[in-house]
Amino acid sequence: MFQKLPFTYLARHGETAWSLTGQHTGLTDLPLTKQGEQNARNLGERLKGINFAHVLTSNLQRAVNTCRLAGFEKAALIDKELVEWNYGEYEGLRTSEIRQKRPGWEIFQDGCPGGETIPQIMSRADRVIARIRAFNDNVLIFSSGHFIKILALRWLGLDSTPTCKFFMLSTASLSILGYKGDLGHPVIWLWNDDHHVMK
Repeated sequence: MFQKLPFTYLARHGETAWSLTGQHTGLTDLPLTKQGEQNARNLGERLKGINFAHVLTSNLQRAVNTCRLAGFEKAALIDKELVEWNYGEYEGLRTSEIRQKRPGWEIFQDGCPGGETIPQIMSRADRVIARIRAFNDNVLIFSSGHFIKILALRWLGLDSTPTCKFFMLSTASLSILGYKGDLGHPVIWLWNDDHHVMK
């Protein structure tokens, strides 16, 4: 008998002032820009007609408001483990500024002093994945870029975090995690779909 396998849809929050300027935005609770708000509505149109048994969102306003503008506020539950990486001393800095002090720095390899360590964020992603898999149904998640990349890596059972630097992820984009054949074979079905996003 054919088994219908569940999907996990990953929605990155809409544009903020710092995503525009390339500043690392961890726990700083920034609002969406006007463009970010419109793209969140467009994301809602992209998701229209898809049924989700569970909707989860980070508690940061950029994710909560993307969720709301996409039309999923009433169904959503706050999950604080979906927040972005805590960048510690690098909060608000651009990569170029960090590399002036630490040449060759890569977040997925070197982490952030005073912030969340790579093992900590991987463990957090693992806890989220355990909850998703326990649902065994379609799930929609609203979160942030670096955390979503780690989540996807761990979904596949991989632990080479430097690989994440190759995962492009636009604001208000949509990605889908799922399975091939059975629940023992996790895969990425879709990555960084932003056709609905106004450039």
